[in-house]
Amino acid sequence: MIFLCRPKKLNIKMSLGLLVLIASSFSQALVTPDEAEKLGAELTHFGSEKAGNTEGSIPMWSGGVKTPATYVMGEGKRPNPWPNEKPYMTINKANVAQYADKLSEGVKALVEKYGDDGFVINVWPTHRSFSGPEIFYKNSKENATKTHLVKDGLKLMDASAGVPFPIPYTGEEVMWNHLLRWEGTHMEAEYQSMYVDKNGNKILASAAKVTSESARYNPDKDYGSKFDIYSMGRIDYTSPARRAGEKLLVIGDTDFTRSSGRRAWQYLAGQRRVRRAPTVGFDTPNPGTAGIATYDDALLFNGSLERYQWKLLGKKEMYVPYNGYDLVFNTPGDISLGSKFISPEVNRWELHRVWVVEATLKEGFRHLYHRRVFYVDEDSWSALVTDQYDGEGRLWKVGFNYQTPLYEVPSGLSIMHGHYDLLSGVYYLNGHTADYKGVFTSKKQKNSKHWTSQGLSRGGLR
Repeated sequence: MIFLCRPKKLNIKMSLGLLVLIASSFSQALVTPDEAEKLGAELTHFGSEKAGNTEGSIPMWSGGVKTPATYVMGEGKRPNPWPNEKPYMTINKANVAQYADKLSEGVKALVEKYGDDGFVINVWPTHRSFSGPEIFYKNSKENATKTHLVKDGLKLMDASAGVPFPIPYTGEEVMWNHLLRWEGTHMEAEYQSMYVDKNGNKILASAAKVTSESARYNPDKDYGSKFDIYSMGRIDYTSPARRAGEKLLVIGDTDFTRSSGRRAWQYLAGQRRVRRAPTVGFDTPNPGTAGIATYDDALLFNGSLERYQWKLLGKKEMYVPYNGYDLVFNTPGDISLGSKFISPEVNRWELHRVWVVEATLKEGFRHLYHRRVFYVDEDSWSALVTDQYDGEGRLWKVGFNYQTPLYEVPSGLSIMHGHYDLLSGVYYLNGHTADYKGVFTSKKQKNSKHWTSQGLSRGGLR
């Protein structure tokens, strides 16, 4: 069952349909000061329900996960904070109907397709592990009554460094929360992108070093830009041999009406030059995944909202991948990647509340996916599951973010993600760090030149 958001307060009576139309057209924050006072009370500082559910299967939020004694500060690998826990239930092909209301259509399709081959959903106890610093909480509450969208929801206005819309009313607002989610000020990691073909062969698509910074959470750092930057990401590819030395720099800002809110450059080692990369976005095939995924498949969705109509369907309880420390950091790919799906033994699922957002392709626009449904975590605001449909209305792909909050920051983290192609039988994992040293948040931030096209070419010869 989906619990719908209550309507916005207006001074005139109108039908629910007209109300929704107006809300999605103006995409304007109408949270009153009284409503904002719920933040830090019955709601968390960042907008989720503080209380657990009536059954007790979702606990109340009590400040997030604490750093386990087994974690060595500064290390990239993070141990599972609950090493002695076991799954308390398993969803399989025989009993999936009992839990259908808490599973996405794509997840149910995976159970149906691969259930006879051993695909199951092992459900562990739920831990609401996300948290952030006090300034993040303070800014989120301030944003509730001042942040708003203009230009058909494509430009963000008056947002401090916190959740832009902790009490959301529209699909655009939830997706902006996803795009600007708190994942610390910076991180770097080595990772690989692997896919498994329909015959069960594991193939390396690419390996790289990634660095990222959140400019809006680094207010004292001068990036030399006139734009309101929210994300900066750079990928330095190390393999396969044909891509070694190639680099990609992507900078996103909060106005999607300006070059779709994204500027990108590529350094091509073979040509020894940097060039603008305007096609890095939307449904352009991502070569880092051997073209299996689109650029906006990364982290389930990134980039401009301009090609879709966004509808907020409400909030519901769902079984989703969560707290996957064993899978993300500690299980080599040879073990975690099975011939048809990720090993259920290391893929942790939990029951959480998620916002449900439906994206429908606008008339006159093109994209491989004509409809997408996103399930966004109420705590971290990270999209955790997505169902994607082709132009004929067929369920095509189901995607997952394997979130592991960084207890030492504290912040969220979604670096490892992937999709199952239900039609071809192929699946992939991107951002797989377990075969490397992990994700580092304590290393010194890069200088500003690192985030320029000139910096991209430095040391780029091979």
